[in-house]
Amino acid sequence: MERSQGEGSSPSPMDQPSAPSDPPDQPPAAHAKLDPDSGLPPAGPGARSEALAVLTSFVRRLLVLVPVYLAGAAGLSVGFVVFGLALYLGWRRVRDEKERSLRAARQLLDDEERLTAKTLYLSQRELPAWVSFPDVEKAEWLNKIVAQVWPFLGQYMEKLLAETVAPAVRGSNPHLQTFTFTRVELGEKPLRIIGVKVHPNQRKDQILLDLNISYVGDVQIDVEIKKYFCKAGVKGMQLHGILRVILEPLMGDLPIVGAVSMFFIRRPTLDINWTGMTNLLDIPGLSSLSDTMIMDSIAAFLVLPNRLLVPLVPDLHDVAQLRSPLPRGIIRIHLLAARGLSSKDKYVKGLIEGKSDPYALVRVGTQTFCSRVINEELNPQWGETYEVIVHEVPGQEIEVEVFDKDPDKDDFLGRMKLDVGKVLQAGVLDDWYPLQSGQGQVHLRLEWLSLLPDAEKLEQVLQWNRGVSSKPEPPSAAILVVYLDRAQDLPLKKGNKEPNPMVQLSVQDVTQESKAVYNTNSPVWEEAFRFFLQDPRSQELDVQVKDDSRALTLGALTLPLARLLTASELTLDQWFQLSNSGPNSRLYMKLVMRILYLDSSQICFPMMPGTAGPWELDSESPPAGSSVDVPPRPCHTTPDSHFGTENVLRIHVLEAQDLIAKDRFLGGLVKGKSDPYVKLKLAGRSFRSRVVREDLNPRWNEVFEVIVTSIPGQELEAEVFDKDLDKDDFLGRCKMSLTTVLNSGFLDEWLTLEDVPSGRLHLRLERLTPRLTTADLEEVLQVNSLIQTQKSAELAAALLSVYLERAEDLPLRKGTKPPSPYATLTVGDTTHKTKTVSQSSAPVWDESTSFLIRKPHTESLELQVRGEGTGTLGSLSLPCSELLEAEGLCLDRWFTLTNGQGQVLLRAQLGILVSQHSGVEAHSHSHSFSSLAEEPELWGRLPHATTSAPELRQRLVHGDGPPEATVGPLGQVKLTVWYYGEERKLVSIVHSCRALRQNGRDPPDPYVSLLLLPDKNRGTKRKTSQKKRTLNPEFNERFEWEMPMDEVFRRKLDVSVKSSSSFMSRERELLGKVQLDLTEIDLSQGAAQWYDLLDDKDKGSS
Repeated sequence: MERSQGEGSSPSPMDQPSAPSDPPDQPPAAHAKLDPDSGLPPAGPGARSEALAVLTSFVRRLLVLVPVYLAGAAGLSVGFVVFGLALYLGWRRVRDEKERSLRAARQLLDDEERLTAKTLYLSQRELPAWVSFPDVEKAEWLNKIVAQVWPFLGQYMEKLLAETVAPAVRGSNPHLQTFTFTRVELGEKPLRIIGVKVHPNQRKDQILLDLNISYVGDVQIDVEIKKYFCKAGVKGMQLHGILRVILEPLMGDLPIVGAVSMFFIRRPTLDINWTGMTNLLDIPGLSSLSDTMIMDSIAAFLVLPNRLLVPLVPDLHDVAQLRSPLPRGIIRIHLLAARGLSSKDKYVKGLIEGKSDPYALVRVGTQTFCSRVINEELNPQWGETYEVIVHEVPGQEIEVEVFDKDPDKDDFLGRMKLDVGKVLQAGVLDDWYPLQSGQGQVHLRLEWLSLLPDAEKLEQVLQWNRGVSSKPEPPSAAILVVYLDRAQDLPLKKGNKEPNPMVQLSVQDVTQESKAVYNTNSPVWEEAFRFFLQDPRSQELDVQVKDDSRALTLGALTLPLARLLTASELTLDQWFQLSNSGPNSRLYMKLVMRILYLDSSQICFPMMPGTAGPWELDSESPPAGSSVDVPPRPCHTTPDSHFGTENVLRIHVLEAQDLIAKDRFLGGLVKGKSDPYVKLKLAGRSFRSRVVREDLNPRWNEVFEVIVTSIPGQELEAEVFDKDLDKDDFLGRCKMSLTTVLNSGFLDEWLTLEDVPSGRLHLRLERLTPRLTTADLEEVLQVNSLIQTQKSAELAAALLSVYLERAEDLPLRKGTKPPSPYATLTVGDTTHKTKTVSQSSAPVWDESTSFLIRKPHTESLELQVRGEGTGTLGSLSLPCSELLEAEGLCLDRWFTLTNGQGQVLLRAQLGILVSQHSGVEAHSHSHSFSSLAEEPELWGRLPHATTSAPELRQRLVHGDGPPEATVGPLGQVKLTVWYYGEERKLVSIVHSCRALRQNGRDPPDPYVSLLLLPDKNRGTKRKTSQKKRTLNPEFNERFEWEMPMDEVFRRKLDVSVKSSSSFMSRERELLGKVQLDLTEIDLSQGAAQWYDLLDDKDKGSS
């Protein structure tokens, strides 16, 4: 045994430190053990070992002779011995080479270990505090402060959870009324800040910090729900990530900083050690949760766009904007393709190598998109587009991960990351990016869309988007940010109980929900919501204030987003009155719209073969001084043979039957119904019906119209969906070839829905061929007003076909250079843009387009000629009423441009759309002639272009007519009463009144009230709008009552013309009334007729 010095033995010379020849910086080596008695090395077993080695070598050589002896004993030849010896020598040589290689590797490892030991011996201490890094700085002083503050932060957290969080949890769910915190300890391990990075080149009114934090703590928080004898909690947690801290706004008064905002730019790594989690999830109302869902919810709460705002001064201005500021921009990500991906599919236990079924995940912060799967392809083509909101630059990253789709677990193929700051700098990036942790490349086109605070370039953006091929969603033209602040005086629930209000905000198919505020009718939400808008001119924001059960509606608001386009900086910041709510119920919101603009100077357009570059002159115009004869100027256009041959397809979406139920309640235990709607796709356009709530046999009765050509092979695709808050459920689809309806002109059919167990859809299709005559125009307008439903858009009465051939004498740029002109043709909300002709003052476009005309007497074709980068060169407004007076309803000539100089050569042709299957009987000439005897203004020639639409509907083309019929002393009212059998509705149209009685000095303010007798309740009462100070008011308003035909014949229609007495009085002055017995009226004709107004004592039909 070796004895230590502590046992009293004196040190021998060999116990001294290593010799001076040893390097002083080398760690001490282990020394040989000495004999404690003599001080010499003990006599070890060297002799015995040497003798044993000699004996082993002798036996080994003796064994070599054994095969020779055996071969001789068996009588074998010497060749066998030589062959065996050769095999032995070869094996021995290979073994020696392996041993030499192992010795060399062992020597290299020993050298590496010796060098590592030497380095570690030199660097036992931490890096000195003065060592700094280029980007991230150490913050040990900050960690010492956090460690000092940590116990007091634990005391604050205990008070916060017990006094604020616990009451909120108890009030949020009746099952959690006994919820309480039994233990709150943050532990002894504080949060550590690994490094701090400051961004000095940002805005001057803020300070931007990135803190790399790491927390591996022994936190312990226990909760108890006594009602269910349940205990659960957290024991230990890890959190790693980069926390961004923004100090803004900087002020000139103490405390200098107005507020502190904190958030994670990217999803942090979060790991929580739960205790009693199984018992916690057994509570009713929490059974649908899981550990993973809780992890995701907590992590998502900490990541952009969610922020934690701590105001440092009272009454801080624009707290909502600090909590949810406007985005920095939008990135449009075109996921185009990938190439050279690795193959992951194997067959026959890996003997046969297949390909992969790749798909991509695109992620920016919490925004995640998944592409479609391309089967059996290592070079997939996706061609999909996504739009993501960018909140912070620098910091946020675009991450693309590619996977191979498998039945069990998807295989990882690689990922790429790109900072959004590079997209901001470049404007447009189009490149192949290599995949990390895998092989292959992914092709992305990234476009930075700036946010413009005015609508000046909205039309340019919309025109650009029409030419962008975008899947799965069309490109957006604007973004809407809704700051939901508060509400006041919401109605109470039954029993005068305070509601738990929450808000649903919807724009088209997208619905978002606010949090619920409990037990108050004046809630404060202070939340922000963001919506992408395809066309803000026609879209609406629908706001529903509901109780948290979603069963009780507390108020509603529908706001056309076109209001924002005329507001200052596209912003509305005000109180909004709620409908279907209390008299003083209102909602305070701030709505901010921004136009998404892509700077076209950043885009490079490839030159196509045969197209003139911007430096080339117009080849069609001869140069100055040329002897070439200029061709004569054409007087008329020369369109191709297909011009004006389009038809209009009128699609009636009537009803559906036996749809499948998709709604589930109570975790799927209770089966509900569905909220179906229909999507139609045809000729590159899509339409959507309204949503019918909770009905498996819905009736829509909506009409859609689309312009179609005679190209064979066209199909109408109809899809039925169930409207949900998150993602709409699929209820089936069907396809119909248009060949039959284009040939026969009409088709009424029930279509079986595919890809679902049950369901069918009832569609009616009618082809409308334009007629080049106005003979049927008045009948078309009247029929359209009768079959028009309140749910559908106004039906088209005509089709306008326009052929734009060329322009001449356009103004030059800066007086010398020809412009690069293009033209836009607009009717209502529909716009067509032509191609751009490079540098020509006499461009030739040779393009045609068509428009649906709903009001031929008032609508007009608006044409603008613009130059790339030079603005408007000239404009033209062509009223459709001029076409009504033209021969053949066609104008084909040169038109002079206003607001500039130059002319355009175009052909405009109008065709009247006459329906042969409207369900309204055509009036005979005798019927029309007899009814016209009562109104002389129906006779005469066609009106001038300035005649109004209501007046024009009272005129027909005839010769001289009879004299004016006698008008009663109280005046007359013009009505159309008709029964619409398709929808089982009684329809009444109040057209106008004439020659009303004037009782006082001023003319009356008339309106018309309708009542279905014998009922006098509000359910059958209808009322027109009020017209100011006139004896001949024009209404043209439509009213409907849903009831069967036999019920209609038991009713009388009471029509009263009244006038408001004064602004302060509720009294109404009766100007006259008439009572119509519906059994005496031909409800199948739908003819407009004048009725004499009578006193209240003498009412009846006239």
